[in-house]
Amino acid sequence: MTEETKLAIIGSGAAACTAAIYGARADLKPIVHGGAVIGGQLLVTSDVENFPGFPEPIQGPELMERMKKQVERLGVKIVQENIASVDFSKRPFVLKPESGGALQARAVIVATGASAKWLDIASEKRLMGHGVSACATCDGFFFKGKEVVVVGGGDTAMEESLFLTKFASRVTVVHRRSELRASKIMQDRARKNPKIQFVWDTAVGEVLGDGSVSGVRLKNLKTGAERELSCQGLFVAIGHAPNTAFLGGQLKLDAKGYIETDGRTRTSVEGVFAAGDVMDSRYRQAITAAGSGCMAAIEAERFLEAEE
Repeated sequence: MTEETKLAIIGSGAAACTAAIYGARADLKPIVHGGAVIGGQLLVTSDVENFPGFPEPIQGPELMERMKKQVERLGVKIVQENIASVDFSKRPFVLKPESGGALQARAVIVATGASAKWLDIASEKRLMGHGVSACATCDGFFFKGKEVVVVGGGDTAMEESLFLTKFASRVTVVHRRSELRASKIMQDRARKNPKIQFVWDTAVGEVLGDGSVSGVRLKNLKTGAERELSCQGLFVAIGHAPNTAFLGGQLKLDAKGYIETDGRTRTSVEGVFAAGDVMDSRYRQAITAAGSGCMAAIEAERFLEAEE
C-alpha cells in the first residue's frame, strides 16, 4: 500500500515536532514517521531548565509529550515506526517503513537526530538522568559545587570538561589512553585549568550509587588495578553518531556522518531538507533543534509553493 503526502518528516524529537507544527499550519498536511518511541534525546534528559517558556524545570519526557500533543492537536498523522530506506533519486520521493508499504512525498525533512555514544554498562543505563549525562550544556548547572567525572579524550570531552568547571568543584577526565586526542589548543586549555585533573590508561567499569551517582569504579587498562573514585556526576563524552544509516548514502554527509546543508536546511538533494542534531554536530540543544525544524518547514513550504 502506498500513501501520499506533500511533506514527510522523519524523526520525533524537537526538530521533527517543530517542523510538523509549522508544516501543519502551512496546510502541507505532513506525515511524521517518528520511530517506535517518540521524543528523541530529551527522553533521556531529566530536568530541562533552558527551554524558553518554562520558568520551573520540566522533565525531558514531559516536554516531548507536550510537543507531541501539540502536533496531534493540529491534525498531523504520527506513525510510530522507523523508516528502513528512502529513494531520493526522483520525485515524488519514496520512504519505505520497516513493516512494508511506501510513503510518497513531494518534500522530505530528515530530523532523525544523533545518538550519544555510551559506555554500554548496565549501571550507566540505570542511573541515566540521575547523575549520568552526555550533555554538559544541558545538565552542568545541576552540579554546582559537586565533583564530576568526564569520560573521553577528544575535543568534545575537553569542551565538556571546561564548561563543567563553571559549576563543579572538581572535574576528573578519565581516558583510555596515555595521551589526549583533542586539538592542541583544547588540550592546553584543559591542562591549565586548576579544576581539571586527568586519569590515564583507565576505563570506567561501573557507576556507583542507588538512585543517584555516588562514584565510579575505575580499572587501569595496563595494570588491571581497580579503585573507586567518589563523584556525584558522570558525563560520557566519547562522541555522537548521527542517525543517517537508513539514507543509504543518498545525501551528502560530512566526515563525521552528519548531513551537509547549504548553511540553512537545504541538503544536496533538491526538495530534501535536514533539521536538528542530524545536521548539527556543534550545538546539539533542544532549542536549536526546534529552531532548525521551523526553518526546514518554512523552506519546504516555499519550495513547494514555488513549484506550484
